Amino acid sequence: MKDLLRTADLSRADVDLLLDTASAFAEHPLRSATALANKSVAIYMTKPSTRTRLSSETAVAHLGGTPIFIRGDELQLGRGETIADTAKIISGYCDALIIRTFAQADVEELGANASIPVINALTDDDHPTQLLADWLTIRENFGPDVKGRKFVYLGDGNNMSHAWLIMGAIMGAHVVAATPSGKWAPSEHIIAKAKEIAAKTGATIEVLHDPEAASKDASVLYTDVWMSMGDPESERSEKVKVLSPFAVTDNLMSLTAKDSIFMHCLPAHRGEEVSASVIDGPKSVIWREAYHRRTTIQALLYHLTRGELKGI
Repeated sequence: MKDLLRTADLSRADVDLLLDTASAFAEHPLRSATALANKSVAIYMTKPSTRTRLSSETAVAHLGGTPIFIRGDELQLGRGETIADTAKIISGYCDALIIRTFAQADVEELGANASIPVINALTDDDHPTQLLADWLTIRENFGPDVKGRKFVYLGDGNNMSHAWLIMGAIMGAHVVAATPSGKWAPSEHIIAKAKEIAAKTGATIEVLHDPEAASKDASVLYTDVWMSMGDPESERSEKVKVLSPFAVTDNLMSLTAKDSIFMHCLPAHRGEEVSASVIDGPKSVIWREAYHRRTTIQALLYHLTRGELKGI
């Protein structure tokens, strides 16, 4: 496995290896401080970021490498150079590429033409690096055995809902996406892919449209902002109205399991997709979750550059 382009690229064995390594990096960040010595990693972002940029740069630095941050307007891509040519140029200078952008097709074209590992750090379709951080946080709270537990995403059927369903399927978990029906539901293609994986792993995949039914006895309630980067402002009022019943409130949290936790990929809009009392309350694990963006990207870089992930 050369690249991580989609969450579905990962096998359960890959995820377990990455989480074990990330856990070790959480305890000893500099335990592999020469793994990328004398090497550089390009971090190319056409979307602004707080967590992805900081976690990527620190992950490279903790492995002894040099991070090279590139904004979307700083490459000749913006003046018509092809993605394929760009991939080949970056491969000649760097030892890995982390990209955060809009189109999934662009990431896949980079992967197809680069000779170095390419890591998808977010597209409009998927967010595999976030899900690794999420599942390390879940494992820290509940252990590796997820039998009898339900993991629920509430809100927009966006890239996070897609990644949530796919990773839950890989992990053999009972995962739920609770979203409005219609245009803000998850992609039918992604639902079908999650169910295909679940048939092999024993996972349970549900897409519901009732937030209270979804939240009942859940171990995790997870949400994301309602207006993602690039969403048209003309849809805001309609979208907020439709999504309002899916806001994570104290009422929804009261329906969950006794040891439940609240998760959010951040940034958050208190009073919109989640109430302040929930995200700042005792069940919230958002800061540990955000911390693991670094540990899991560090683990990804470590194993991908060594050719140690097998894929599906």
